[in-house]
Amino acid sequence: YDYILIDCPPSLNMLTLNAMVAAHSVLVPMQCEYYALEGLSALMDTLRNIQETANPSLYLEGILRTMYDKRSRLTKDVSEQLLEYFADKVFRTCVPRNIRLAEAPSHGMPVLQYDKSSRGAIAYIALAGELIRKEDN
Repeated sequence: YDYILIDCPPSLNMLTLNAMVAAHSVLVPMQCEYYALEGLSALMDTLRNIQETANPSLYLEGILRTMYDKRSRLTKDVSEQLLEYFADKVFRTCVPRNIRLAEAPSHGMPVLQYDKSSRGAIAYIALAGELIRKEDN
């Protein structure tokens, strides 16, 4: 396989820690909300700890802004803070708030199968392209 994605819960539990020990890199999906910034800080501390103790080659692949609402001042503020502190580690792709993304799991389907033309699906396709281009450079 060229890529293996391990989707972990948004908490620093044993599953997440083990995944980070096994991984080459970490891609962080982050809601553009205030409390998510606090969680990101804890995650970065954990990432550094794992680099020092168990997986020195682990690195931050990037931060993906999710539930992005361009009309929201909070979204813009959080996005600006991410760009200020993480610069090129913030993916250009943003995943918008999208009802089709929320509906897909309740139908037992990935969004690309459920509604590949939805804004959310298109954003994830854009992210895949961005990751591939990043690796090629």
